[in-house]
Amino acid sequence: VANGAIPVAIAVIVAFAAFKRVKVYETFVEGAKEGFDVAVKIIPYLVAVLVAVGMVRGAGLLDLLSSWFGPVLAYVGIPAEDLPMMLVRPLSGSGADGVMVELMKTTGPDSVPATTAAVMSGAADTTFYILAVYFGSVGIERVRHALWAGLLGDLAGLLAAAWITRLLLF
Repeated sequence: VANGAIPVAIAVIVAFAAFKRVKVYETFVEGAKEGFDVAVKIIPYLVAVLVAVGMVRGAGLLDLLSSWFGPVLAYVGIPAEDLPMMLVRPLSGSGADGVMVELMKTTGPDSVPATTAAVMSGAADTTFYILAVYFGSVGIERVRHALWAGLLGDLAGLLAAAWITRLLLF
């Protein structure tokens, strides 16, 4: 059923549009053109996010922060090795995946830090990426409240992921 769901949904949409006498192909091409225009508008925002993530990782800032905040994280039940994941996840999904793979290589894929990082990956979102892409595509420049709401949601998700993983693994 799953393999046929998407083709059936597309066929139903096309059939309904044809029934309503909508020019299906022309409408599709117009939508694709608008999508391309949006993609061109958001490229500068994407480049800025990727450069920021590269600078943070390249400068060794993540390792420095891990050594500073490790004891605090251990006190609240979060493996210190997961701090880079907590810092990178709101910036970049692929950067967070890289941190997670690095953790799996250094601590083992079944270790508490690696498992916690995997759960964190699904528990938080890429807030800065979302703000850059979606807000940038429609021209919203003042993201103050959305930024703090997104970061607070990320923090809640990351903490819950760490605590629930610890609860289930021990």
